[in-house]
Amino acid sequence: MRVIAAMSGGVDSAVAAARAAEAGHDVTGIHLALSRNPQSYRSGARGCCTIEDSNDARRAADVIGIPFYVWDLSDRFHEDVVEDFVDEYAAGRTPNPCLRCNEKIKFAAVLDRALALGFDAVVTGHYAQLRTGPDGLVEMHRAVDPGKDQSYVLGVLDQQQLAHSLFPLGGSRKEDVRREAAERGLLVADKPDSHDICFVADGDHAGWLREKLGDRVANPPGDVVDEATGEVVGHHDGTLGLTIGQRRGLRLGRPAPDGRPRFVLDIEPVSGTVTVGARERLAVRRLEGIRPRWCGTVPGRLDGPAVTVQLRAHGTEHRAVVSTSGDPVDRVEVELLDPAYGLAPGQAAVVYDGTRVVGSATIAATERVGPPA
Repeated sequence: MRVIAAMSGGVDSAVAAARAAEAGHDVTGIHLALSRNPQSYRSGARGCCTIEDSNDARRAADVIGIPFYVWDLSDRFHEDVVEDFVDEYAAGRTPNPCLRCNEKIKFAAVLDRALALGFDAVVTGHYAQLRTGPDGLVEMHRAVDPGKDQSYVLGVLDQQQLAHSLFPLGGSRKEDVRREAAERGLLVADKPDSHDICFVADGDHAGWLREKLGDRVANPPGDVVDEATGEVVGHHDGTLGLTIGQRRGLRLGRPAPDGRPRFVLDIEPVSGTVTVGARERLAVRRLEGIRPRWCGTVPGRLDGPAVTVQLRAHGTEHRAVVSTSGDPVDRVEVELLDPAYGLAPGQAAVVYDGTRVVGSATIAATERVGPPA
């Protein structure tokens, strides 16, 4: 097959490209220029959108012996990922930009261009496995290495995208990938993995949001109130950057009567009041999802011991009963048999049947276990 290898400049995508070439595919490496100003995005080992990364990708392509190009998708990335991130926070939701990037950029814009140029598939360094199911459809399953499994952030991919994707690393463990990179002479073998949000230059999400949003949304300072006692236990400089379930960075002036940590339970964006309380008050038993994306056939109801929902990247799985509604299906109802904690609208719920990814939805509303004692 003629394939495009998306090369971020990291070790995973370099080894994926090398394996694709070794498997006999006609491979062309590409690096995505996603920043209008690369210096304004995260730099060094923590990012994935830098000039340094582009140079690392080019050197890896030279070692592998494949042609290499840079594709400028900065305008598309800004509109579909960065602006979406800002808009979601402005609406009071907590988005995951990595899922949006996979959906809109890596497996939409890139794949569309690749197919238009006569390529058959896109190769990436994601840790997930693809198999052909009994119905002939392409199934996506969790990776062998549970610590590196990235099926959660790929849960937005549909059947057409999966049918034109290759994930050569899904059956490998990270330490083996690094060892292989060194054996192949790839200089990125010891390069640290990227972390956090690539387009926030200094890692200060709250400060970045305040700068981008400006006067678009209310961000008043306010009181932090204990739910159980009604007492004011602290103050904050603005609700932007605060999320449901947050524990660190609250700067509370007095401890809880029982000495246990407090968590953010509710954020009132108009008054600026933030309510905190015990962790058990964050327990969610039901959630409603919108904008579903299905990896294969749209399910009606999923109920069984193997059905689970994952609610964060590298988060735990929760046993669940999943139902869909609408014509066409536009709603997902999830009953959590194992309560989840600290969920906020805007986060993604990815549905699994065993190791197979069924699809995903954006959390629109949650229902907690019960009222405070």
